[in-house]
Amino acid sequence: MRDCYCTVNLDQEEVFRTKIVEKSLCPFYGEDFYCEIPRSFRHLSFYIFDRDVFRRDSIIGKVAIQKEDLQKYHNRDTWFQLQHVDADSEVQGKVHLELRLSEVITDTGIVCHKLAARIFECQGLPIVNGQCDPYATVTLAGPFRSEAKKTKVKKKTNNPQFDEVFYFEVTRPCSYSKKSHFDFEEEDVDKLEIRVDLWNASNLKFGDEFLGELRIPLKVLRQSSSYEAWYFLQPRDNGSKSLKPDDLGSLRLNVVYTEDHVFSSDYYSPLRDLLLKSADVEPVSASAAHILGEVCREKQEAAIPLVRLLLHYGKVVPFISAIASAEVKRTQDPNTIFRGNSLTSKCIDETMKLAGMHYLHVTLKSTIEEICQSHRSCEIDPVKLRDGENLENNMESLRQYVDRIFTVITKSGVSCPTVMCDIFFSLREAAAKRFQDDLDVRYTAVSSFIFLRFFAPAILSPNLFQLTPHHTDPQTSRTLTLISKTIQTLGSLSKSKSASFKESYMATFYEFFNEQKYADAVKNFLDLISSSGRRDPKSIEQPILLKEGFMIKRAQGRKRFGMKNFKKRWFRLTNHEFTYQKSKGDQPLCSIPIENILAVERLEEESFRMKNMFQVIQPERALYIQANNCVEAKDWIDTLTKVSQCNQKRLTVFHPSAYLNGHWLCCRASSDTAPGCTPCTGGLPANIQLDIDGDRETERIYSLFNLYMSKLEKMQEACGSKSVYDGPEQEEYSTFIIDDPQETYKTLKQVIAGVGTLEQEHAQYRRDKFKKTRYGSQEHPIGDKSFQNYIRQQSEVSTHSI
Repeated sequence: MRDCYCTVNLDQEEVFRTKIVEKSLCPFYGEDFYCEIPRSFRHLSFYIFDRDVFRRDSIIGKVAIQKEDLQKYHNRDTWFQLQHVDADSEVQGKVHLELRLSEVITDTGIVCHKLAARIFECQGLPIVNGQCDPYATVTLAGPFRSEAKKTKVKKKTNNPQFDEVFYFEVTRPCSYSKKSHFDFEEEDVDKLEIRVDLWNASNLKFGDEFLGELRIPLKVLRQSSSYEAWYFLQPRDNGSKSLKPDDLGSLRLNVVYTEDHVFSSDYYSPLRDLLLKSADVEPVSASAAHILGEVCREKQEAAIPLVRLLLHYGKVVPFISAIASAEVKRTQDPNTIFRGNSLTSKCIDETMKLAGMHYLHVTLKSTIEEICQSHRSCEIDPVKLRDGENLENNMESLRQYVDRIFTVITKSGVSCPTVMCDIFFSLREAAAKRFQDDLDVRYTAVSSFIFLRFFAPAILSPNLFQLTPHHTDPQTSRTLTLISKTIQTLGSLSKSKSASFKESYMATFYEFFNEQKYADAVKNFLDLISSSGRRDPKSIEQPILLKEGFMIKRAQGRKRFGMKNFKKRWFRLTNHEFTYQKSKGDQPLCSIPIENILAVERLEEESFRMKNMFQVIQPERALYIQANNCVEAKDWIDTLTKVSQCNQKRLTVFHPSAYLNGHWLCCRASSDTAPGCTPCTGGLPANIQLDIDGDRETERIYSLFNLYMSKLEKMQEACGSKSVYDGPEQEEYSTFIIDDPQETYKTLKQVIAGVGTLEQEHAQYRRDKFKKTRYGSQEHPIGDKSFQNYIRQQSEVSTHSI
């Protein structure tokens, strides 16, 4: 049996790690990881490790998906065979090389040829066992010769700058013996090649580690005497052959990868304006936003970009109010109100996820953490009780947990975000107006979202809502399941509580909560969050925890004496202050008020020869911090920037490098108070809850319309059919909601025209990019398969934008 965990890597940089599943050969992780990718990459890799308490964890195998293949597996559950991990499977990085062939006339007047191989630099080499001290060997090889030369070792960098030139004699004067391996006829030059091997200088007894190679035949110099290009490193041709992949097992993954090319804002004006006025269209089913929901295969894929766009422009409440009112009018039974997976339900779900995440954390996080840490048994099913467990004690423990969570939820109404309250107010009014004889419908319309789709799922799967870092252990998961069921039933206000449970033990347990005070508390809470005149949540003084975790920081020089060394610290960011301490829960060693943060920017790697560093600039000094990986660094920078965006004294310029040895490394200014030499990066929205790019969301909506263009055309046909034919509706058109065929057709015509214009702009951009791009450039090194695919695609007509 093994104790296994899985890591997610961009190339070989770890950006996420699952929990450890102990004593299992078939571990189930069920963990979701989402990130914006902050840099270019070639492979998305997944490594499976076997934990070893006494030695370094051993690698069982890996799955590496090339970037150009990610679309092939997009949003599909796929089993991948694990591959062996060796030096050849771990090759990454690129090399900048120049070859120059020249004729040299000897003292005797004889002409010979010499080759100059100049290796400029490498980028993105792998880090082996926590370090990278690379060097290169340059070899001129042929059928009868092999001459190698070596660069200097560059310490502690995976982006070495070599800039070394090596000279090789390609042909020698004929005075040499015919049998000499130096004597080559002119046509034999084509049989020679330059091989560049990258190695990591290691102190281990096993020798230096192979990092990659490239082979260039000298016949590339036929057209020109010089040749300069970037190359991707490749595995060795004679690399070790892997064993059968079945020997290692397989890994099930669902990868969702999207890549957007976003134009400037003015390109999207026609389509964006059409979407933003959706709430004002009568009927709302004829609006562009509603049409998007009709043509998409899943309502969820339409709701995500749509809600983000409408939130960004402050239009989400009127739109959701309009589509909710239309859905309520079509509902016949008050008991089924908002129960389906309609566009309304999906839009409200997405709005709660975006606007309510901090509210959820403030309300539940501390209680959920305590439940996870206490490991108290709360099993109340007599069949599942373990030996030595007491049913009454377990039931009491569970009752206490339910009481605590119920209390924090029902007392949190004043903290509920305004946008959620405005939506709940419109749901309540629409339901009460439609079903005037049902006095409870005004509550159930709201509780079906806030309890059933917000709090209950967060309690059941806290890791999906960032309430816990990983999936909980089986015992805690069972406890949270029982709590979630009870909270869901308490919030539903159903008239027959016990009948809500299939299990008799749950019905017995629920007798604890049959008192009227629980129903009254739920109604008071629902009244508060669905009333238009509630208290503004901005008046709440309780700090909101935005982010926390271990990072490495450099001493700031607050003390006059002492080394400015690097130390691991626990960092904590709230909307009030940024602090660090030795360990989680300790007293802060340093506290930086948010108003004292003047800028948050990346720090150039050359400053300390350390990757993923950034700086928090204060009035007197800068705090230099190293994050664990590139994704985490970007997340910290974005969050710190957002929360400090409104500071009046924010800087406009900064120093991208550190102040060391009496000067700034970037501009060489000697004064530590010298003004910055580089403009600060663009600011982000001040709203700490939402970071939305409206143009990017419009681009995604355009992509969806373009993808489902055939359905848009089919919907046009349905509008025409409904306008001229009053008989039974044709089956192929019955899936569309069309209340006003003429208005809907008019909107469809505008949508199709807007999408067509954007498609022409994308096609022109691709043509222009193709003309300007050079194969072998730093952006597209030789060996870049994605660029080779891109070249092939230029001859094809694109059907949609990715």
